[in-house]
Amino acid sequence: MSRRHPTVAEDEIRGTAQGTAPVPLSVLDLVTVGAGRTATDALRTSVAIARLAESRGFHRYWVAEHHSMPGVASSSPAVILAHLAAHTSRIRLGSGGVMLPNHAPLVIAEQFGTLEALAPGRVDLGLGRAPGTDGATAAALRRSDRLNEGADDFPEQLAELTRFLDDDFPDGHPYRRIHAVPGPVQATSPGGVQSPHRPPVWLLGSSGFSARLAGSLGLPFAFAHHFSAQNTIPALDLYRESFRPSAVLAEPYALIGVSALATDDEKEARRQVRAAALSMIRLRTGRPGLVPTPEEAEAYEFSPMEEEFARSWNANVVHGTADEVRSGLDDLHKRTGADELMLTGNAHSGDVRLRSYELVADAYGLPTAASAS
Repeated sequence: MSRRHPTVAEDEIRGTAQGTAPVPLSVLDLVTVGAGRTATDALRTSVAIARLAESRGFHRYWVAEHHSMPGVASSSPAVILAHLAAHTSRIRLGSGGVMLPNHAPLVIAEQFGTLEALAPGRVDLGLGRAPGTDGATAAALRRSDRLNEGADDFPEQLAELTRFLDDDFPDGHPYRRIHAVPGPVQATSPGGVQSPHRPPVWLLGSSGFSARLAGSLGLPFAFAHHFSAQNTIPALDLYRESFRPSAVLAEPYALIGVSALATDDEKEARRQVRAAALSMIRLRTGRPGLVPTPEEAEAYEFSPMEEEFARSWNANVVHGTADEVRSGLDDLHKRTGADELMLTGNAHSGDVRLRSYELVADAYGLPTAASAS
């Protein structure tokens, strides 16, 4: 029996700008856990933000994979996405991303085939080649200390994963008779009926490697501007220069992740991002913990080096009142030409994060809950 390959429609990738936003707006969630809060609290906040994002016209909601970080409860994106799928009905859901070298490609194909079955036509599979953690944890995840080998093998792992998603290993391949289920093989079984679609694959990156690979394969590209701002424009230029039209995309499509936090008061925004910067300082110096409160950050004595890091880090966080954040996002879009802006609002309090997305939606006149239903 001939195999029917699943397809990815371009409109499953390209979004539509809402309100006065220059491009589609989306959400990246790290499921941050603040001091005095639990992972349960953080996950409840994720549900609330996802539902708000859906009701206000944000295009997609992605969850990042991180490990061994007390302040980040997103170690299992597929599990979280299944939970979010049960609490939403329209917004696209995806990984931003799954770190491919940490997992067997077959396992990822099975997980995201399951997600596609739970939320047909609205699942994205974003893939990265970094570990999403420190070297020791990466070794524990991969059961190997040959970490560079995993990163170097990324193109081959990607090709294998794509074959599993499409169920099209060639004759003679050792995996020819292995199938990711749920998946296309179900359509070729007697009496089988299977969705003709599969999750679009995105490549994620913070440098030029994934930019060039995404371009050469004609895949959509997501760049981590929120922690690699100095590389944003060079990477996007490289992606566009390398792009070759594919069955997925006729033209390049690139989104960028942006740290953005809007508050009702400019001073409060500065307090919140300073606490988030302290959390990052502790992570970068081998002391990861829960996200501190603004009060803890105010009482903390920053060393000159830490003070400089906080200043530099927050220079790339678009923060302030709703109007200030809108202006900052507009400027960033003009400078980068990004096709989509994916906002991540890191703060100690879930209420602050939720309010931030609400303020951004209001600033751009995104649909209200009533008009979006």
